[in-house]
Amino acid sequence: MRQIILDTETTGLSWAAGNRVVEIGCVEMVERRPTGRTFHCYLNPEREFEAGAQEVTGLTLEFLADKPLFAAVVDEFLAFIDGAELVIHNAAFDVGFLDSELSRAGPQYGKLADRCTIEDTLLLARQRFPGQRNSLDALCKRFDVDNTHRQLHGALLDAQLLAEVYIGLTSGQGEIGFEASAEAAAATAKVSFEVDLQAPRPRVAIAVDEFEAHEARLAQLRKKAGKALWDAWAEADAAIAQQVEAVPA
Repeated sequence: MRQIILDTETTGLSWAAGNRVVEIGCVEMVERRPTGRTFHCYLNPEREFEAGAQEVTGLTLEFLADKPLFAAVVDEFLAFIDGAELVIHNAAFDVGFLDSELSRAGPQYGKLADRCTIEDTLLLARQRFPGQRNSLDALCKRFDVDNTHRQLHGALLDAQLLAEVYIGLTSGQGEIGFEASAEAAAATAKVSFEVDLQAPRPRVAIAVDEFEAHEARLAQLRKKAGKALWDAWAEADAAIAQQVEAVPA
């Protein structure tokens, strides 16, 4: 399974207000392991930052002035993510902005959902930790992911941190040691048990009070469930025993 961990930085909070993407960062994982392939670019937004947005990213219009427009990188970006599952924290935010950029680039590009499936780690975190803080920083702390070098928001750095957080959020049997090796499975397949059906069954001594407590518990279960399964087994055993006794020696 191919996944792209994706993050963006923008000039403000709302694409509907005309804000633009200024940075895209992507990290590729295959079978839940980083491949080392990344996609990263800064973009010229052709507009000012909203108040406060510049402080979050540390980016300036001077720095972005000579960076490409989204239309210049759209084909390379789509080729990198095409057919993958996108893993995004608060996906509605990033998807809204990227769909807006794709629309500006031309109707032939469609939407992200036309090319990829999308997994929102914020929704996953809220399901797993309801009522708790589920920001990327909070999740890094919860899963012991080192984010001490995250002084500012950066798309590629945040995508790399989210990749580690995502593994923690979705840890399965493979990550926690339940996945059996082929050798162990083969060895298990060779194990067999031979049972002597003619051998007498072992007798176990039971104290009188334990026997009475056991019978009382069975009586309660019979009252709730009607005829119990073990009673049917006992009747079947008795019928077989009678048939065996009736056979001439």
